[in-house]
Amino acid sequence: MNPSSTGWINKLLKELSKNNLFLKFTEEEFYMGLRSCGFIYGNNLDVVAQIFPKKDLTEEEICKTNLILSLVYAHGYSNSPHPFTESIINFYTKISAIKTSLFDDILGGRKSSEQLEKIIHKRIQIDDNILTKNFNYFIINALLYADVLAYTEYLRQESITLDYLKNLEASIVAITLGVLNSKDIKNQYDDSLIKLFEASLRYHDRSSIDYNKAVSYLNTDREKQYILDLACMATWGDQMIDLEEHQYLEKLGLDLELNLSIIHQSIKTVNHFYTVNKKHIALLGTSNIVQTFYNNSSKMVLKLITRNSKRLYQEIKDSKELMVLITQSTVRDLTKEEQKKVQEQLLDIFKSIPSLAIFLLPGGALLLPLVIKFIPKLLPSAFDENRIDD
Repeated sequence: MNPSSTGWINKLLKELSKNNLFLKFTEEEFYMGLRSCGFIYGNNLDVVAQIFPKKDLTEEEICKTNLILSLVYAHGYSNSPHPFTESIINFYTKISAIKTSLFDDILGGRKSSEQLEKIIHKRIQIDDNILTKNFNYFIINALLYADVLAYTEYLRQESITLDYLKNLEASIVAITLGVLNSKDIKNQYDDSLIKLFEASLRYHDRSSIDYNKAVSYLNTDREKQYILDLACMATWGDQMIDLEEHQYLEKLGLDLELNLSIIHQSIKTVNHFYTVNKKHIALLGTSNIVQTFYNNSSKMVLKLITRNSKRLYQEIKDSKELMVLITQSTVRDLTKEEQKKVQEQLLDIFKSIPSLAIFLLPGGALLLPLVIKFIPKLLPSAFDENRIDD
């Protein structure tokens, strides 16, 4: 399954239909899975509950997958008479008509999985400019679970109101942004989160509500749990939750009528998630823009090579001189003339593989050293007699 290609939602739904293990998760278990994989925090590092193997999916593709899985889960337990795809498109049509023109160029006409794929793609706001994407901290929308909550409400009421959407976002603003803005000293993490939340709001009219009003707007256990988890994420800015912050989160949880065990588990989970995954989260990563570009470019190149490894291997195998040079590059530095030959012959091969066309664009040759670096690790071991497995 490739969430960047047409037809991925149909394939996902077909795979889910093969077994019902997916819907055997309790509501609590599924939410815990969304939190553990990072979806609730806006940092998708794995597919929820590992329902599908992560393989070489990018963070954006994992995010798409987790959003659809969350919506499928909500639909599966709703007893809705409408098929999933039709139901989701109806939902996004409804919220689009209420407030935003986000999907105006997509909605309308026959309801199809292709139309839903376009909606999900646009909802996640993936930047089509590769260079911009490499430097952008805010590719993933941290408020996507609000869509799931709104869809759940839509299924329950067979409708969705502007008041529900506005009240949910108003509570997020009052509680989560309140935590961030109240800090006397804000670090890069805090400032980034503030921008991320503000850029993600769609229905909030910027009028502020007080804390008690925000708490009163939250009615379901899942809404309350979600707001608490967002607050936990916000307080983690200095890479720890100190005693004062811990007390604030306890008060918030109790005001939301949540058990202390749930509150402490939320705090424990956010500490564990960010501590373990710190190196993989752009929001907490290096501020060195060159290193950021290299890291993101490496992921992109690795993904492209992995998905085209069989055809790439065959093309390189047919080019005997290129085969020799790349093999030798694993044990010695190539001369400038040899490096030029490798680049020229690789570019000739990439012309025959459409998904590798990125390397033919202006500046694409800058990524070729990464290609050469990854090829020996991904192609059959016979290709590199000196390969040492990690």
